[in-house]
Amino acid sequence: METVSQNGTSDPEPRQLALLGATGSIGTQTLEVVRLFPDRFDVRVLTCRQNVERLAKQVQEFRPACVAVGSAERAEAFERVLPADAPDVRVLVGTEGLCEAATWPGVDVVMGAVVGFAGLRPVLRALEAGTQVALANKETLVVGGPLVAQVLDEGNGELIPVDSEHSAIFQCLAGESERAVEDLVLTASGGPFWDRPAETFSDITVEEALDHPNWSMGAKITTDSATMMNKGLEVIEAKWLFDVPVDRIQVLVHPQSIVHSMVSFADGAVKAQLGVPDMKVPIQYALSQPARWPAPHERLDWDDLSRLDFERPNLDKFPCLQLAYDALEAGGTAPAILNAANEAAVGRFLDEQMGFLDIPRAIERALAAVPVQADPILDDLVAADAEARGLVEELPLPASNSTER
Repeated sequence: METVSQNGTSDPEPRQLALLGATGSIGTQTLEVVRLFPDRFDVRVLTCRQNVERLAKQVQEFRPACVAVGSAERAEAFERVLPADAPDVRVLVGTEGLCEAATWPGVDVVMGAVVGFAGLRPVLRALEAGTQVALANKETLVVGGPLVAQVLDEGNGELIPVDSEHSAIFQCLAGESERAVEDLVLTASGGPFWDRPAETFSDITVEEALDHPNWSMGAKITTDSATMMNKGLEVIEAKWLFDVPVDRIQVLVHPQSIVHSMVSFADGAVKAQLGVPDMKVPIQYALSQPARWPAPHERLDWDDLSRLDFERPNLDKFPCLQLAYDALEAGGTAPAILNAANEAAVGRFLDEQMGFLDIPRAIERALAAVPVQADPILDDLVAADAEARGLVEELPLPASNSTER
């Protein structure tokens, strides 16, 4: 809806925003975008799992009507740290609280930035309620792609990608016929270990894995980039976002992270979306599309851009990418098993209970051990997630000392 301002120009009414995962990397960058356009957004909902101190500061600044936190304990902690002069705000708790927050009355757009499997239920609820969802939680489609596709097919809600790669494809497809699309090409930075000899991977530390050369992301996603599981999850996500068969989704390693992804067409043309590695650009586009709002984000410096390199991924060196392709081909609950095993393995790696090379080993074990349900409902996905997660969390794996799997 638009209103006519006093100067006679048309201005959009503020969009009512629910930000799920407000204290994480994507959440905080979303609020940076909101600060650039204070007249275009009204933040109605903020959620977090644990970081109630940061959440309280956000409530002071943005004055939402509702917040949701991960547990009753965190709710009590939030009440303690919230200043006495803070605005009144309703506090919701747990998974059901997160789902209620995602369907808060009057919300126009939900930014789904909850990390991991926990993001699936609230995104489904928001879509079922007919809300537009800007999706930064790739696990929603990795785990529940068929369920999300069914909701969208029924005409409920709208899904806009936020990941830089999927945003790039979304932009490249604008105005194009689906029949003209030949291939999607997802680019990958290669992470911090692309050029590192495979025989040294057993020595990789958590600090090294979190030292990404291009992007600023949370610990879990940064680790996924280091193993290239992040790109595997994006392949699965792309299949559901754009309804393209897996054999038409390619991955190219592009260390500069300037070309965010590409689409090749039936006539031989290729479209690419370029830009500096800055998540605020795809976040803003997801919230503004199809418009492009002028913003002070960093521009490409053509004088410094001397080369763009592309290389096929080394699947022997980075087996997580192949495991993702395998899970997508297996279908059913296999991607849910893959995702849960990866989340659990990465968690153990970050806690220094598991070596870097143990991450793909643990995922492979879970895929082999947990039965795959062919046509799952949500309860089946939850059960597969729990079984795979439990299996990996109980594995007595020592730190890896070889590159053999």
